[in-house]
Amino acid sequence: MPGTPRKKASIAGPRRKKAEPKVTGPELDRMQAVIVSSLEDDKAEDVVAIDLAGRASFADRMVIATGLADRQISAMATHLNEKLVEAGFKKTRVEGAGGTDWVLIDAGDIIVHLFKPESRTLYALEKMWSSELDEDGGETEA
Repeated sequence: MPGTPRKKASIAGPRRKKAEPKVTGPELDRMQAVIVSSLEDDKAEDVVAIDLAGRASFADRMVIATGLADRQISAMATHLNEKLVEAGFKKTRVEGAGGTDWVLIDAGDIIVHLFKPESRTLYALEKMWSSELDEDGGETEA
């Protein structure tokens, strides 16, 4: 391939960072306990944890909870981030905390969804990721 090393590097794109090691076993359980405890302290409703191990590459678990108002959901996201950092977990990424019906918190191995009741019903993530769907083989009755 003709060209200077600089051009070749430019074509190849940025260097990939080494993947961060995934949290496993007891640490994952501890992270989930911190998340659930934080949400319950902030009066989240219908907190559900779903095991995604072997079914999704983006996370090992998903936690879904409901808040009644934008302000409550935003506060839950802020408090959750603070408690995870205090517990020694890396900083999380938060999407939608500016006042929407759905806030997503990416804590690495656990994804947290905070919804208003209407949005939670609309998106139905529990139904989409439930183990019953896998057991049915994806078939629906006519």
